[in-house]
Amino acid sequence: MSYLEFFGTICYLLSVLLIAWRHMLTWPIGIISVVLYMLLFYQYQLYSDTLEQIYYIGASVYGWWYWQASQSNSQAITPVIVGSKGNVLIWVLITLVLSLAVGRTMSSIHLYLPGWFPEPASFPYLDALTTVMSFVAMWLMARRRVESWIYWIIVDVIGIWLYYTKGIKFVSLQYVLLLAIAITGAVRWFTAYQQERKSKINFI
Repeated sequence: MSYLEFFGTICYLLSVLLIAWRHMLTWPIGIISVVLYMLLFYQYQLYSDTLEQIYYIGASVYGWWYWQASQSNSQAITPVIVGSKGNVLIWVLITLVLSLAVGRTMSSIHLYLPGWFPEPASFPYLDALTTVMSFVAMWLMARRRVESWIYWIIVDVIGIWLYYTKGIKFVSLQYVLLLAIAITGAVRWFTAYQQERKSKINFI
């Protein structure tokens, strides 16, 4: 286990725990883990995961700003929302189309850019699926959407197998913990959403 894997995992687990509790510190700690993982995944030829980290930096900065903007002086934590069925369906379709496109690209990227990607990508389509799902989940989470946790649960289940197969066993174990946290986060956010919605109805 490398230092990148160890410290990246610790920071990432902490950031996910904090986001399950809707704590603002999740964003700066998450940015640190993203940088460490970017370096780690490049070493293992998981190119989709490597590029994914660049997106996470931008999404984390946006989420940090958006969550701060969503809080009023009277709020200790950020409120959450649930998207409409139509909106959820749109995101699912976007996920499937982009996953196929990214998987096709990554399966041949070592031929297009051999200087940057000297080895063929491992599990290009599966890696692309988890990458795109993570993109969508991160965006939905930055926008305070409860359904983001469903995406994370699916990503975690796939990640447990993928990283174990690649021999990154500490990260695979991390995904077992992330799965438990994602389930907890989904329950906590949905419960909070129901309570906040009930409070608004009672106030009206």
